[in-house]
Amino acid sequence: MQHRSHLAWLAAGMTALAALLPAQAVAQAFPSRPIRLVVPFPAAGGTDVVARALGEGLARDLGQPVVVDNKPGAGTAIGNDAVAKSPPDGHTLLLNTNAIAILPGLNSRLPYDTGKAFAPIVLIGRAPNVAVVRANSPIKSAADLLAQAKAAPGKLTYGSAGNGTSTHLAAELLKVSAKVFVTHVPYRGASPMTTDLLGGQVDLGFATLPSIASMLSSGKLRPLAVTSLKRSPLLPDVPTFAEAGVAGYQADVWYAVFAPAGTPPDVVRRLYAAFKRAAESEEFRRRAANEGLQITLDGPEETGRILRDDVAKWRKVATEQAIRME
Repeated sequence: MQHRSHLAWLAAGMTALAALLPAQAVAQAFPSRPIRLVVPFPAAGGTDVVARALGEGLARDLGQPVVVDNKPGAGTAIGNDAVAKSPPDGHTLLLNTNAIAILPGLNSRLPYDTGKAFAPIVLIGRAPNVAVVRANSPIKSAADLLAQAKAAPGKLTYGSAGNGTSTHLAAELLKVSAKVFVTHVPYRGASPMTTDLLGGQVDLGFATLPSIASMLSSGKLRPLAVTSLKRSPLLPDVPTFAEAGVAGYQADVWYAVFAPAGTPPDVVRRLYAAFKRAAESEEFRRRAANEGLQITLDGPEETGRILRDDVAKWRKVATEQAIRME
């Protein structure tokens, strides 16, 4: 009996060891081939610029090439799904914005479970959206905007880069938070929205800072407020909506990196350290500043918490404002 018990204990121990060996082998061998960094947006956009700048430093740190793979479409679901279904060995990663947190509230039939499909690695940083008007607009400030919207619900119109984008949801969160109604006019990107805003077809616009930076510097557009919790270093004289009386309002854009769920913790830690070093380089900081990006470098646990909180936040906004993308 004692002999059989000893054998059973030994067998159980060998089974547990076998289960650990693959993860340990992956961690020890990492990285063994090029890293694929999936960006669920078109090439040459803001997220693509951030990914390629990070990729250069990451390749030097890890000693392997980093290949940026643009997989746009379906509100970033196509790229997200490609990474979610990849082997969890650290060689396929996702760099997305908070679009990954917005999407579950807009589409209940995603091919992956956002809360379970990914291993968070790092939140690189945040950049504000900006509420803007044309230079000769009678809307003089954020407080003026809110006052006019309350006085005549639905009369004012705002343009965004499209349904379900961060610019759209930033405006809808403002409407919920400030209890105002402004009519949404969606566009296919920031460029056509800006054209119509300049032409007077819409009263104001919500846009990412890089997409309208040249219009702000030329004076053709005038900023009312940024959507971040704090003022942007690139627009130090432009207040936040919180300063205009909308307490706690925050709808900036964050950029984060994820691996497939099940990636070994040692690999996640190695990747976090490598991304951190890449983002702390002078070259990346210069490029990030041009994108209006404030670097935060939140670790895996904090990135996971931010993702969970934002999924809940944007699902609530999407439900209250009846926003769907299915």
